[in-house]
Amino acid sequence: MSQTLETSAETNVAADELRSFVERVERLEEEKKTIADDIKDVYGEAKSRGYDVKVLRKVVSLRKQDRDERAEQEAILDLYLQALGMV
Repeated sequence: MSQTLETSAETNVAADELRSFVERVERLEEEKKTIADDIKDVYGEAKSRGYDVKVLRKVVSLRKQDRDERAEQEAILDLYLQALGMV
């Protein structure tokens, strides 16, 4: 009987912990959706002011890279474009 109570208590603790993880993830997913909506609004505002959103997204992407990584990627892109006769 004592063994069953301990197992039941452990199960309840595990279930509570699991529920806590799930609820935390759910809250973060909702925050992520809110942030994604905010980002979409900023891009929409930029577009309404005449900015090219595709280029703006590229600028944001490039700013995430460090200078060396960006230079390497640009060199490879240039090489590929040359190989295809596009420059």
